[in-house]
Amino acid sequence: MIINAKVIPNSKGFGICFDSEKDLFKIHLKSRPENGKANLELVKELRKLCNCEVRILKGKTSKSKVIDLDCSAAVLNSLKLNSNFLE
Repeated sequence: MIINAKVIPNSKGFGICFDSEKDLFKIHLKSRPENGKANLELVKELRKLCNCEVRILKGKTSKSKVIDLDCSAAVLNSLKLNSNFLE
């Protein structure tokens, strides 16, 4: 499943929220956007949350990203419904 995301690095902690109007996930990351640290955290946390493989398809150096989640539609819908910010 392909998702669009806006990443906010250097936050207090990891958090995720789905914006249904923009069909976009807003993802807060604790890491700074230096040397790929934020991307590594993004992949690690999404992998843990969805229990599937995660790849960044576009936006490796941008806050706007296109991400491939190798999971079912049910997992993605669950992520949309249960997303919340931890900050």
